[in-house]
Amino acid sequence: MNFLKGPKQFIIPIYQRTYSWTLKECGQLWDDIIKTGGNDTVSGHFVGSVVYIEKGIYQVSSIPQLLVIDGQQRLTTISLLLAAFGRALEGSPESLDITKKKIDNYFLFNPEEESDLRHKLMLTQTDKDTLIRLIECKELPEHKSGRIIENNQFFEGKIKNSGVSFETLYKGISKLIIVDISLDRDHDNPQLIFESLNSTGLELSQADLIRNYILMGLEPKEQSEVYKDYWYAMEKSFGQSAYKTHFDRFMRDYLTLKMNRIPRLDEVYHEFKQYVHGQQAATIQDIVADIYRFSKYFVSMALEKEPDRELREAICDINALKVDVAYPLLLELYDDYENQKLLKEEFMEALRLIESYVFRRAICGIPTNSLNKTFATFNKELDKANYMESFKAAIMLMDSYRRFPTDDEFRRELMVKDLYNFRTRNYWLRRVENYDRKEKVNVEDYTIEHVMPQNENLSEAWRKELGENWKQIQERYLHTLGNLTLTGYNSELSDRPFIDKRNLQGGFADSPIRLNRSLAVLEQWNEDEIKKRAEILSDQVIKVWAYPQVADDVLRRYKEEDKTRRKEYTLADHPHLTGAMLELFNQFRKRVLNLDSSVTEEILKLYIAYKSLTNFVDVVPQKSRLRLSINMRFCEIDDPKGLCKDVTNLGRWGNGDVEVGFSSAGQLEDVMYLVAQSFEKNVENGN
Repeated sequence: MNFLKGPKQFIIPIYQRTYSWTLKECGQLWDDIIKTGGNDTVSGHFVGSVVYIEKGIYQVSSIPQLLVIDGQQRLTTISLLLAAFGRALEGSPESLDITKKKIDNYFLFNPEEESDLRHKLMLTQTDKDTLIRLIECKELPEHKSGRIIENNQFFEGKIKNSGVSFETLYKGISKLIIVDISLDRDHDNPQLIFESLNSTGLELSQADLIRNYILMGLEPKEQSEVYKDYWYAMEKSFGQSAYKTHFDRFMRDYLTLKMNRIPRLDEVYHEFKQYVHGQQAATIQDIVADIYRFSKYFVSMALEKEPDRELREAICDINALKVDVAYPLLLELYDDYENQKLLKEEFMEALRLIESYVFRRAICGIPTNSLNKTFATFNKELDKANYMESFKAAIMLMDSYRRFPTDDEFRRELMVKDLYNFRTRNYWLRRVENYDRKEKVNVEDYTIEHVMPQNENLSEAWRKELGENWKQIQERYLHTLGNLTLTGYNSELSDRPFIDKRNLQGGFADSPIRLNRSLAVLEQWNEDEIKKRAEILSDQVIKVWAYPQVADDVLRRYKEEDKTRRKEYTLADHPHLTGAMLELFNQFRKRVLNLDSSVTEEILKLYIAYKSLTNFVDVVPQKSRLRLSINMRFCEIDDPKGLCKDVTNLGRWGNGDVEVGFSSAGQLEDVMYLVAQSFEKNVENGN
């Protein structure tokens, strides 16, 4: 602890993350201190290092000002513990060498200085005022740092209630060992050191790394301006507690939009650096300003803070479907709406079509693993001079696993789908009930009701109502559209006969719910009535989640343009795929496609791609071998036989940093071991 003594000031630069230690880390520090303080055979306890810049532009005051590169979390937590300990000592009858005054003068303040220089530790603005006022025992600011308050209360509670003597606590604190590492601003690169610290276990989010990368490269004045004008504004809009989670997701969507490829979740920082290096005509301020602009769109949509009520409702409905992969496209649409390339009515129509596309596919059971690529590249299909026409044509022309289910396919699946166990059942019930209705019903105030009960042992009255095939009817239709409705009287209706459910107070005939209107006039409930009601409701459902409308001649024109733009390649376009090499390729192809039902093949001009969420292996047929590009970082691949070549930053057709070639079927097992790793990594990053 001697490192903290003497006149000095630790400054946390604005590019550092805010204080983020939780009660778990504080609890571990407390336990270590008490264990060390109670054991006279232990001379010290190492709690980590503090890495700082001692020389350069920051060395301008009467006391050393140390710019902390690493160690903020430890310094802040120890300061909180010392401040709480000092306050506890004021009213203590224990006779100790340490006093509150000594703690203040040794560890918390520079007693000979005034104003900001008086404080040993200066955090960033999000945390600064809270720590200063807490240490000075003053009223806390209006906008408080939650972590600092929570951890301070934790230490106060431990000191008061743990039963540990002040002497043991003081001994433990005195034995703390901090290793200080001083850097020279003129010779050391703080960014490289910061990345090295992160790679050896410092838990930083992608947001932390990106912020530091941007701000570390600027002079202090520019740092302050960029942080204040853009970054701090983003932190506040995302919310301090959830900032990292939201920012990492946003930056992945932003980079997907800008780079037309989907970064891995754990490589957003790496991809961002590549993106910045490619923006040679833009300054870092330009890039940050653009990020900030798109972050406001993201907050409006993902955090549902859109001020326009109609747009907010449409966005909330998309969010209810949990289709985060649509956000790269949503960000572009929002940007075009803000820049008046899209009218509000057109933006609304686009949002509703995206919602319909996702919901119809879910009802029809179409796998979702292609959606991220679909939305990431959808903007390539848009003719912004004919925005909505091209938007609707593009979404209608998607085929196979990317298709927009037609009314016939949608209706067919609606009639038989288990909608009771559908993961967003409140969503679809709310949308159907409130469609074209100004007085909205809050579905959360109601419960879902099975008209024909769920009870496996149906009453005699219900068996008679349904007929001799009652068991088969119940099994087939129980959870389907025709048999489901909403009620506020679920317990009263229970398993009663249909007529009772209709006529009771609060029953179907006495209900404000539109879903119950057709039930209110029926005399019986059987298979025919369930099917009739399903047909009636499916007509409405098709209107709620509508299929786009484009004139046939217009659609044909877009289809022809699409064919012209997209030449379809076949294996015949790869001249080396003949004879033995074609046979070897077909063996490999079969094994790859059998990895999972989600794997698809795309034959391109220069290689053949295999993808699930995105490409995981690409094949370049050559005269004497098949050259594979495996979409993983070279450091990640497990290659026990040393078959792989590192092609990081080398020009190659295909995706990934790993290359492997093979020319015989005897190598197939070893090659598939490598390919399977890429497939699993691909799926993992998509989740």
